[in-house]
Amino acid sequence: MTFFHSLSLAGFAATAISFGPGRMGFGLFVPEFKTTFSMSSSSVGFVSGLGFAGFFIGLLIAQYLLNRRGPEVPVLTGLTAATLGTGIVALAPDVTVLAVGIFLAGSSAGFAWTPFNDAVHRKIRDVNRPTALSQISTGTSAGIALAGAVALAMVLLGYDWRVCWAVFSGASALALVGNWAALRRVEKSPEAGTREHVQDLLHFAALPIFGIALVHGITSAIYISFAADRFAHAGLSGEVDGAIPSLVFIFYGIFGLFGLLSNRLRDAFGLNGILRAILLASAASLAFAAILPGSWVGLVSSAGLQGITVMMTSAILAFWSERLFPSLPSLGFTVTLLATAAGSVIGPVLAGLVFDGLGAVAMFVGTAAVPLCAAAILQTRVLVDRPLAW
Repeated sequence: MTFFHSLSLAGFAATAISFGPGRMGFGLFVPEFKTTFSMSSSSVGFVSGLGFAGFFIGLLIAQYLLNRRGPEVPVLTGLTAATLGTGIVALAPDVTVLAVGIFLAGSSAGFAWTPFNDAVHRKIRDVNRPTALSQISTGTSAGIALAGAVALAMVLLGYDWRVCWAVFSGASALALVGNWAALRRVEKSPEAGTREHVQDLLHFAALPIFGIALVHGITSAIYISFAADRFAHAGLSGEVDGAIPSLVFIFYGIFGLFGLLSNRLRDAFGLNGILRAILLASAASLAFAAILPGSWVGLVSSAGLQGITVMMTSAILAFWSERLFPSLPSLGFTVTLLATAAGSVIGPVLAGLVFDGLGAVAMFVGTAAVPLCAAAILQTRVLVDRPLAW
């Protein structure tokens, strides 16, 4: 098997676990967690923000490990954290232990993605890199859809939510073994990174990618944390009791497979064009959650649009950062995702407070305004999609 196939498959599996059950699993089970642990919307936002804080910390540690040990160690560390974290959630007796498990599971996303940018940059030809990076990032879609399918199966079969998290833990262990087999052939990068290269990260032309990443983190984390619960309590006709959150994430994941087209759409419409469309779609997704939570059209449209925007944005950030910072592929992507992580920590915490104070409609409408403002600002800029130099 070539490096293109082995790295793409390993990265797909790693992101499927870490960004599926690891990063999205909490939002999938918010209704069950609120019932089991008597959680308010503010506490939901806090625990969700803690999971994204794990993502932030994981990114920092992953970069440190990558520089010293190569991509294998941080990826395997992340998948170990996913295995342990999901297992702890399955056994959690109270909110404190639940939060520890969510923190560990969420940290796996920080550990298990960015090292693949380094491996792909060094092991795969330039012409194939955007395709490989899109396939790796779109593993998230499969992970989310499968997590939703497992949760739906448990509802239909009458199993407790804890069984789902035990299944997630087992799947994480299998991904850990598969990535160990694929990544042991990828050595540490000999590139140390010069001071001049690091300065490229501070280039004025790099600000848009960090801004887009921040907006992406805010909106996606709020949606992940609160949308499933919003639709679950809207009383959709013909619903199977307890199945709505699963369906939200199934549609989210399935529509997210359009992320595989990100590179082609970027080539066809340009970076500015596709990002403006994505930001408008994100706003529409949040608006549907605000005004049509009791409609199947609203649910499918909201979840589908959110899945498309999140997966396309993830893929674009991956190959955009690789283009902007070719001398520092992993560090550039890490800094980009740190902006996403910062938004992901802040977003749910503030949203939970707004939710408790002003209600769900105000919270979702206010969140929708964030990508709308970003799209308006983007209208006046021409984004750089080439290596930066001072």
